Amino acid sequence: MGFSSLLERRWETSQSLLCVGLDPDTSRFPKSYSTDAEGIEWFLTDIVDATAEYACAFKPQIAYFAAVGAEQQLEKVCAYIRDNYPDIPIILDAKRGDIGDTARMYAREAFDRYGAHAVTVNPYMGTDTIEPYLTHPQGAAVVLCRTSNAGSGDFQSQVIDGEPLYVHVAQRATTQWAQMGDVSLVVGATYPEELATVRSIVGDMALLVPGVGAQGGDPEVVVRNGCNARGTGVIVNSSRAILYAEGGIAGAAQEAQRTRDALNAAR
Repeated sequence: MGFSSLLERRWETSQSLLCVGLDPDTSRFPKSYSTDAEGIEWFLTDIVDATAEYACAFKPQIAYFAAVGAEQQLEKVCAYIRDNYPDIPIILDAKRGDIGDTARMYAREAFDRYGAHAVTVNPYMGTDTIEPYLTHPQGAAVVLCRTSNAGSGDFQSQVIDGEPLYVHVAQRATTQWAQMGDVSLVVGATYPEELATVRSIVGDMALLVPGVGAQGGDPEVVVRNGCNARGTGVIVNSSRAILYAEGGIAGAAQEAQRTRDALNAAR
């Protein structure tokens, strides 16, 4: 089953819009976990078990693993999710942005090595960047559109032919890229008006919405501006606020439940 179909089913069965981000910063681990590669694996599998019932997706951030040589642990965590929670999609947050054979190798890494259902992609180099992820047999691309960081407007808000660049990205996603394969967009919770604009362009297309939790995005505002006509359509990511909640793993589960419930209350 492809990413979008799996996600649609998960939204329905879980009644959740929450994506749990897996960003293992060993300096913030509870004391009961070691800070080596094995500690990353054990911490994240415990997090997955504690939060799965509240999640519509999991999103491991590859840099946190690669920086400490824990790519094998990323493989194991992804395999753990697929084996134990096969109905929950995995979004590999890699923000790849290359072309040609290099992009095809990145696609193989994401889908063949890690078994992700989708991968985040930077569209700066154009359709050549997106295509390898859409044409891979198990592929799907979640394309950066209007991101949540403070400096995102440096380029994403630049006006071209009367419209900001992020609007052009959204328009291209609904036309050319959607015809090529399974495509979604990243739009940050910290820019709710732009989130509403993108939703008006893309119809029911899924939007990965980071910025809720530690970055201060408001769940109610996200739902009001980002959900589609069916009350779904958003994958609202929270990472640090859940992973490092007070109270360890139990606290993470409570924060995941609280965030899910806050999102549902606004639907």
